[in-house]
Amino acid sequence: MDKETIKLEDQLKKHFGFSSFREGQKEIIESVLDNQHTLATLPTGSGKSICYQLPSLIVEGITIVVSPLISLMVDQVKLLRAQGYKRVTALNSLLSYEQKSKLLSHLNRYRMIYCSPEMLQQESFINRLKQLNVLQFVIDEAHCISQWGHEFRPDYLRLKDVIETLGEPTVLALSATATPKIQDDIVKQLSLNMRKIIYPMDRVNITYSVLKSDNQIEKQEQIIHLLEQAKAPTMIYFSSRVMTEQLYGLLQQQFPERKVAYYHGGMEQQDRLLIQQQFMHDQLDIICCTSAFGMGVNKDNIRLIIHYHLPTNLESFIQETGRAGRDGKQSVSVLLYTKGDETIPFQIIESELPDDSEIERYLHAKQEGINIDIESELSETKLRFLNYHTHKLTQTLTQQSEIEEELKSFRDHRKQLKINSVINLVRWVNAEDCRRALLFQPYQEHVRPALFDCCDHCGFNIHKWEIDLNIHHDYKQNWRNILEEMFQ
Repeated sequence: MDKETIKLEDQLKKHFGFSSFREGQKEIIESVLDNQHTLATLPTGSGKSICYQLPSLIVEGITIVVSPLISLMVDQVKLLRAQGYKRVTALNSLLSYEQKSKLLSHLNRYRMIYCSPEMLQQESFINRLKQLNVLQFVIDEAHCISQWGHEFRPDYLRLKDVIETLGEPTVLALSATATPKIQDDIVKQLSLNMRKIIYPMDRVNITYSVLKSDNQIEKQEQIIHLLEQAKAPTMIYFSSRVMTEQLYGLLQQQFPERKVAYYHGGMEQQDRLLIQQQFMHDQLDIICCTSAFGMGVNKDNIRLIIHYHLPTNLESFIQETGRAGRDGKQSVSVLLYTKGDETIPFQIIESELPDDSEIERYLHAKQEGINIDIESELSETKLRFLNYHTHKLTQTLTQQSEIEEELKSFRDHRKQLKINSVINLVRWVNAEDCRRALLFQPYQEHVRPALFDCCDHCGFNIHKWEIDLNIHHDYKQNWRNILEEMFQ
C-alpha cells in the first residue's frame, strides 16, 4: 500500500491511542510499508513492537513475528488481546497436537502470528503459510542471528531459507543490542538487500550508578535504603528465583504501605500476566523479578531499576535498565555488587552449554538410534546447540571423532565469548571513567550527553537522589476476571 494514502498518525491514534510517534518508529514503519527489507535498532523502551504491529493492522496480509522466548510471545499475544486485538495468535511447542492442528486449520483468521524459530522448521506449518498471504516477516531480537551476539540461536540461521520458501515477504529485523559488527553479520546471514535504520542505543534520561558491598546482608540494607529514598515504580532484577521470592518477603515486611510482588518464569502463566497488568496500571510499586519480566511491558513511569545480581553480559544489562524512564523523565539504574558476584553468571554459562561427557553421550545415542534417552537428560539450550552443530558438521565430516572434536571446539569458543562478556561487565563495574561512555561506546560512534545526571563517576550521588511520585492505586479494575476471559 502507498504510505502517502495513509495518515500514519491517525492510524497510531486509532489503534494504540498515541498522538505521536517515538523517535525512529515512523521511519521504520514507512520503510516497511515501502516493502523494503529493513534492519532497525532502537533502544530498549522505545516501542519497537509498534513498528510491525501498526503495519499489520493497516495493510491486508499476515505478519509473522519470530520471537526467541515462548513466554514472551504468549504474554504479548495475551496483552494484545486484552487491548482488543483478537486476530493475533502464537504457535509454539507448548501447544498440544490437537491445539496445533486446530490453529493451523484456522490460520487464515489471523493478521499476526507469533512463533518460535523452531516452529518454522516444521513442514506442516510452512506448507500452511505458503497457502496464505504472508506480507511481513519480523525477526525480533535479531542479534540472535549473529554468532557474535550474546544470545546466538542456531535456529535463527535457518530463517533465511524460510523467508525464501515464503516468497520473500518484507523482512523487518529488530534489535536493541546490535553492535556494528553484529548488524553486518545479520545482513550477511539473511542474504538480503536491507535498509539500515540505526538509532543510538543510549538513553539520555537514565543515570547510572554502582553500589558495592562486603556481603549479602549489606546489599539488602542498600536496597531498603534506596527504596526509602525512591517512592516510585521500581524493578529489582535477580538471577535466582529463590532470591526473588526471599527479597519480596523482606520488602513486604519492611514496606507494608507499598504494593510489592515477585515474578519469575516458574510461575503459572496467568499469574505472570496478572502481575504484568497490575504493574502497568500502577497497582504495584515494586517488582522483584528475573529477566523473564519486562519484555513487552509498556510502562512509562518506571523510575528505578536495581540489579541485585550481575547479568551475564552488558547487552542484557542495557536491555533491562532501558525499561526505565520511557516517558523521557529522569530515571536511575543501580547495580549492586559484592566481590564474587560473577560466580552466578559463570554458573549460568556452564549450565547452558554441554560438557564433554554430554557431547560424547549425545553422539553415541545418535549413532545407536536412541535419541530419546539422551535428549530427555539435556536442557533445551544444550540440545539446540548440539542438534544444530551436529547437523551442520555431518554435511562435511563423516568420522565420529572429527565431529566430536569440532563440537567441543565450537562449545569452547562459545563459552569463552560468554565468559568474556561477564569479564567486561565486571570491568565496567570497577572502572573509574564515565559509565555511560564505557557502556555505549561499543555500539555507537558518539555517546550523547546525559539529559540529567550522567553517572556516579560524573558527580551523581545516589544517596542524595530522592523521588516521590505519590502513585494512586486504583483497584476498581478487576484484572483477575479480565484475564480469565482472555484464557477462555
